[in-house]
Amino acid sequence: MLVHRAPLLFLEAALGSFLPDRHCDSASHSLCYFYLQLPEPNQGLPQFSIRSYLDDQPIARYDSLTGKMEPLVPWMEEVEKEAFLSPEWVFRTDPKLSKRDHQAEGLHTWQVVLGCELMENGSKAGFLHYGYDGMDFISFDKETLRWKTAQPQAQKVKEKWEEDPGWSERSKFFLEETCIEGLQKYLSYKNKTLQRIEPPVGKVTCKVVNDSLEVLICQAFGFYPKEIRATWTRDGEVCQYETLHRNVVPNSDGTYYIWLSIEIDPKERDRFQCHLEHEGLQEPLVLSFKEESEWWILWVIMAVLVLGAGILFLIGWLWRRHRNNLYVKVTTCSVYSTEVEIQNIVAAH
Repeated sequence: MLVHRAPLLFLEAALGSFLPDRHCDSASHSLCYFYLQLPEPNQGLPQFSIRSYLDDQPIARYDSLTGKMEPLVPWMEEVEKEAFLSPEWVFRTDPKLSKRDHQAEGLHTWQVVLGCELMENGSKAGFLHYGYDGMDFISFDKETLRWKTAQPQAQKVKEKWEEDPGWSERSKFFLEETCIEGLQKYLSYKNKTLQRIEPPVGKVTCKVVNDSLEVLICQAFGFYPKEIRATWTRDGEVCQYETLHRNVVPNSDGTYYIWLSIEIDPKERDRFQCHLEHEGLQEPLVLSFKEESEWWILWVIMAVLVLGAGILFLIGWLWRRHRNNLYVKVTTCSVYSTEVEIQNIVAAH
């Protein structure tokens, strides 16, 4: 990934683009940090950015412009101290590359993913990986306190870092102790605020592609816990291979959201239904696309517009009538009254 004058949103997206599937999803619970470093502050962009994740949910972010961690979920506001390494510590032995290693001009970036995992059986794991321009570069083996290279350019970095065994030992301590303590603390805060079951709210929408093809989209949102079964059925039969699923994603309030779509023939629209099964539902929620509901909303909007136009017309008519009556009174009085009396009449109206 080569960033040329990248906007801030692109840089934040880069935090999740480096090794996103290797960790943070497979363990029972995990605490992950994604670091991004620019060579120097550029056009208002922060030199350092951090995003932290509890399991798959973003819980906080940091950038060097604000200099503080910003909670992304409500319960993180109650956490007294975040268990993250400062970017100055993570990049204190900045893995500089020679000029010939920069194969293209532009703004090059360093990414780091580090964190810990806590398994159901009580076992623990930790990881620390460096990436350069979105590619795996060098990683830390906490069992041997050695560094493993993924690129030829990383060999000199490996030799330099292994000359400082104290830094490797402190990295091992953070992964095995500090990070695990933070993971357990965050889980306790989250469980206190999410000791509830929230059923999903669902809806089905339709996107017309052409006369012979439509896409039905089923959305379920606001549910907790994360586990949900969502399927499209045709005449009661599950459309397993025809359905396009998106992963369950977290909302900022700690609940979850999912959507799934299916391509259909418009003539067979009534044969398709979306089934949602969740712990918060006493029975499956069955949804189908109702074109009538959209027409009902359209009629309500039209009625409101017509009513509003009628009210404006009535107000205008009353004002014109009042203005005409006033004009008659003033004109009539001008024949029989003095100028002062006319002014009094106008003032009274």
